[in-house]
Formats: sequence, C-alpha cells, structure tokens
Amino acid sequence: MSITVQIPTPFRRLTAGTPTIDCTASNLNDLFAALDQQFPDLKPHLHDEAGEARRFLNIYVNEEDIRFLGGASYAFQDGDEVLLVPSIAGGAN
Repeated sequence: MSITVQIPTPFRRLTAGTPTIDCTASNLNDLFAALDQQFPDLKPHLHDEAGEARRFLNIYVNEEDIRFLGGASYAFQDGDEVLLVPSIAGGAN
C-alpha cells in the first residue's frame, strides 16, 4: 500500500525542498513516524511529544479534512493523497 504526502511550501525548507513523498504509512501515527525519521527538523511542526497533531496543522486526505474521517484512527487506503497544511497568520492592518 502506498500513499502520497504533499509537502506545502512553508515546510519545504525542512525537507530540502522535497514537494512530495511516497510512503507506506497505514495511519497518521505511522505517517508521523516515517516523516520524523526522514525529516527530523519537521517533527516539531507536525506533532507534540505525545504524538498528537499540532493544533494549527490541518491534514487532508483526498481533499477531506482527516478530522471528519476519524482523525488519527483513520486507516489510509492505497493511493490516498495526504496534504499537510500549516495555518499561517499575519498580515498588515
């Protein structure tokens, strides 16, 4: 089973510019473990020490928010496309 993980531009500085990753993770915890191993600098931006996804990280599976698919318990399916989207705030008044 293989899934594709899309790395957004703000995170690419932590992945040596890598835009996509093919992975065999079966769930979100496996995905975090795989990404932690391949890109250690990305770890603090994805999850806390307890393994919970960061509050301001949005995770989509095939364009559906993972929270509506069962959250961390969602079992990835072959061919799933996962998108990691950090919330970005800022701007000028």
